[in-house]
Amino acid sequence: MYKRILTAALLFGMACTGPPAWAQALACAPRAALAAQLETDYGEILSARGLQNPDALLEVFASQKSGSFTMLISRPDGISCILSTGTHWMVEPVVPPKKGAAS
Repeated sequence: MYKRILTAALLFGMACTGPPAWAQALACAPRAALAAQLETDYGEILSARGLQNPDALLEVFASQKSGSFTMLISRPDGISCILSTGTHWMVEPVVPPKKGAAS
């Protein structure tokens, strides 16, 4: 019985020492290299971008053919990091506001 308790304690102790999944490093590289790789490997091209703050540009690369997408955050020093990837990207049409509606 003592062996079972010791084994269980060791297993739980080892499981607790592992790093959480979100602590993994972001995949970062020069922006030009990431953009070229996204286009070559996945057929994704730049489809949207906007400033998150003065030092961070958020960019979305997407493929109309496969529906895959990748979100990058780009810094002024030319380095970009992959924030997220996924599938089933859809572009919604821009609907003009109705006359008389509050904007």
